[in-house]
Amino acid sequence: MDPFAVIILGIVGGMLVGLVLLGLFHPRTGADTLDWKPTRSAELEIQNEIDDLDQMLEAANARRRRRGEPELTEQGIRASVGADLADTIKRREEHLAELEVVQMLDAKNARRRAKGLPEISVEEYRAKILGERPGRSEPRGDGA
Repeated sequence: MDPFAVIILGIVGGMLVGLVLLGLFHPRTGADTLDWKPTRSAELEIQNEIDDLDQMLEAANARRRRRGEPELTEQGIRASVGADLADTIKRREEHLAELEVVQMLDAKNARRRAKGLPEISVEEYRAKILGERPGRSEPRGDGA
C-alpha cells in the first residue's frame, strides 16, 4: 500500500479513536454540555395523558347520552379491551395450531411421496393426531 495512504488512514483512524475516547471518558454528559433540559417532566406528561383520557371518555359519554345509550366507565372499557384481547389471542392460537397441522401434514406427505405411498388429507391427518375416527368429532377414549 502507498505510504501516503497509510499515513492519512492512520491520522483519520487516530482522530476517530480519540473522539470516541473523549466521548467515553468526558466527565459531563451531552445534555449537561448543551445545558439541555426536557420541556416537561415525566410526571407532567403522565398527568396530561390521564387528562386526555378523561376528556375523551367524557366526550364519548356526551355522545352516548344524546343517543340515549348507557355511559361508558373506565372499568367497562378495560373489561371490553380485555375480552377483545383474549379473543384475539384465542384466534391467533387456533390459527397457529392450524398452520402447525398443515406444516406437519406437508412433511408427512413428502415422506409418503418419497416412499411411493398415497398422500393423506387434512381431515384424515387431524383425525389421526387427535385420536378420532374419520366420521367422529370427539376423541376416542380407548387410546387407539
